[in-house]
Amino acid sequence: MKTYISILTLFVFSSCISTKSTIKNIDTTAVKPFFSNGMFLITTYAKESKYGIDPDYPVNVGIISPNYEDTTVGYYFNGLTGPNGEAIVYNKIETCCPFPSKNSQMGAGMLSVYEVYFKGNDQKMKFYFNAYEKGEMSCPKGFKIKKITN
Repeated sequence: MKTYISILTLFVFSSCISTKSTIKNIDTTAVKPFFSNGMFLITTYAKESKYGIDPDYPVNVGIISPNYEDTTVGYYFNGLTGPNGEAIVYNKIETCCPFPSKNSQMGAGMLSVYEVYFKGNDQKMKFYFNAYEKGEMSCPKGFKIKKITN
């Protein structure tokens, strides 16, 4: 009976995962930005207008333990501001979009979805993060790179 349940569970889980990833911005040679004062020092602006806001173009934060995901996402947002220098508010709301990944013990990864808005503006948007693959971490459209002050 246990074997039957295990096989059924494996079949159901594997049938939900595409055999081919739809993520288009994976770069296995990408290096994380430098880190300072609780933030990533992001130096480039995203070329793709869908960067971060489309599940096919998530922010690929590298291969990290789930225990460090919230911290890593915080470092990312701490390196950015709104278009007029506003502070960014974010909150994880769900996971979605299973995809095949060699960097997961289960052979699949999930994207983390964060609700994001700027202080003083309650218009919320969804951002997608991938903790199973590498990619260039850039500043998305509509945001600015935070300036370092000494």
